[in-house]
Amino acid sequence: MQIEGGRLTILKLNLMDSGMYQCLAENDHGVIYASAELRVLASAPDFSKSPVKKSTLVQRGGEVVIECRPHASPKASISWRKGSDILKTNKRQTILEDGSLRITNVSKSDGGRYTCVARNPFGASSSTGSLVVKEPTKITVPPLNMDATVGESIVLPCEVSKDPSLDPTFKWFFNGKLIDFNRQDHFEMIGGGPAGDLMVRNIQSKHAGKYVCMVHTMVDSVSAAADLIVRGPPGAPEGLIVEEITDGSARLSWGSANDNRSPVTMYTVQARTPFSIGWQAVRTVPDSVPGQMLHATVVDLNPWVDYEFRVVAINSVGVGEPSLLSKQLRTKAAVPHVAPANVSGGGGSRCELVIMWEPVPEELQNGEGFGYVVAFRPVGTTVWMQAAVASADASTYVFKNESIPPLSPFEIKVGVFNNIGEGPFSHVTTIYSAEEEPSVAPSWIWARTLSASEIGVYWEPVSWKSSSGRVLGYEVLYWEEGEVESDAQRFRVTDTMANITRLKGSTSYYVAVKAHNSAGTGPPSAPVNITTKKPPPSQPPGNIEWNLTNSKIFLNWEHVKAMDNESEVIGYKVVYRENWHRRTSVVETNRTSVELDLPPGEDYLIEIKALSDGGDGSSSGPIRIPKMSSLNSRGHFSFDVGKISYICTFMSFIAPRWILYNRN
Repeated sequence: MQIEGGRLTILKLNLMDSGMYQCLAENDHGVIYASAELRVLASAPDFSKSPVKKSTLVQRGGEVVIECRPHASPKASISWRKGSDILKTNKRQTILEDGSLRITNVSKSDGGRYTCVARNPFGASSSTGSLVVKEPTKITVPPLNMDATVGESIVLPCEVSKDPSLDPTFKWFFNGKLIDFNRQDHFEMIGGGPAGDLMVRNIQSKHAGKYVCMVHTMVDSVSAAADLIVRGPPGAPEGLIVEEITDGSARLSWGSANDNRSPVTMYTVQARTPFSIGWQAVRTVPDSVPGQMLHATVVDLNPWVDYEFRVVAINSVGVGEPSLLSKQLRTKAAVPHVAPANVSGGGGSRCELVIMWEPVPEELQNGEGFGYVVAFRPVGTTVWMQAAVASADASTYVFKNESIPPLSPFEIKVGVFNNIGEGPFSHVTTIYSAEEEPSVAPSWIWARTLSASEIGVYWEPVSWKSSSGRVLGYEVLYWEEGEVESDAQRFRVTDTMANITRLKGSTSYYVAVKAHNSAGTGPPSAPVNITTKKPPPSQPPGNIEWNLTNSKIFLNWEHVKAMDNESEVIGYKVVYRENWHRRTSVVETNRTSVELDLPPGEDYLIEIKALSDGGDGSSSGPIRIPKMSSLNSRGHFSFDVGKISYICTFMSFIAPRWILYNRN
């Protein structure tokens, strides 16, 4: 033992040195103690807690370190065996300071069982593990640098050769970031087994960059990279400005657009106004703006219109995004250059000349203070009369003068003006002044009663004369006795007769007729008085019987007696049709019976009405005659419709007979 400077040193420590040690320090002021226990450890090497790894995988040609870390006191010396052969250090095999075995440039022959042997003064121990040598993984079909166009789909290959006992795992990285195939729809891994190809669908410009295929196995990892160049339509031109604007042109300039790896071949200019539908391509100088030119003059603009502009670049791939909009600017004002369209006229009231046109659209008015110049003259004269209409929305001008003869021809034209000056006139058109109302009433008016609800009116036509006015048709007026003519019902016809319908029965009416034309109606004729006939009988035919023999139906019914306020019965109308058909047939008779020839095999519907001077009476209601397949049918049929009861009886060898009983 040695004590030096307050430090106790024990040389060649052994188990006997274990125990409690106390240090004493003193001076003139006192004494102080400090104690410590020394425990001397001594153990043989032990691998129970850290054995050699049972199996270590390594690729052929690679490097491997097999660890050997036994627990021992004091530290054990280490040696290695392969099988029963003791390993010696050489260029490829080295025992490291911590006892691990490193083998470089591993070959197939290096595979086998390796044993680490540890020794110290208290004993020796060993632990054994296996080294398994696998074939290295190689990328045999790496991804290649590729060019693609926006919208296309491509496949980047990645195929490997590997040890048959190993399963590869493929991962793809885009610009250094792992691709998440569950979230990035454009990417899909295809293949399987030794292939993990990457499909990029519907390629966009953002997909350009570096792609890395990384393959992992339990033994090694390999990777290969490729660059994808995406060619797409150009980007948006930048910095668009309007340098100068006139009444019909604008000079524009802009910055170049990103060509997206395909040179810009040309630029197009688009414009928008408050009157246009969306963006429209406009004419420029030059007509086609080449890709290296960053300015152009837009021409054929309308004066006094607000314009916005934008520029679009084009390359071999397609049309790019438009630039940001220019400031909204208004072209300068100018004289109008478009005349009104569809100039016409005519009609109107007496002594009027009506001139009409289609207003000029606001975008063609070219400035403030827009209006129209209306010029007209009688046909055959040389001097134009003019009138200014100071409303941009006006479409009609009426010249009224008592000296204008009716239906007189005039030449007309309509021009335009604004605060800058006068524009062009339209083509000359011929129209006619207004005509006068007919001055003569129809003559020889007479009427006759057609029924309780209808009368016929007849008259002589009014002959046309310039002095009496042109006649385009007639207006018929009618009113009940006791009413005034101003409340009359009226309608127009072009013939010299008319039927007035929907009248009341047994009612006195007055009827008058007027001639009319575009100027209005003329004086009425003297009214004629006529009374409608009594209403038709309201009672329908009753007690209807019918017999069916072969294809003949015999019908008979009771006579209808009219009431005192109804028209007398002069006959009967039988209306019949096949069931489910609309076309009807009518038979009229002055008797209370009728015989009908009806083809067999169909259902029929029959109605009977009384006839009178007042019109058709009430219908009996539809009577259904069922189709008969044989005369041997038997059966009984009864049903009610309103107040009518139907009973049907069929007898063998006896003609079927239906009787309709009126419950009244």
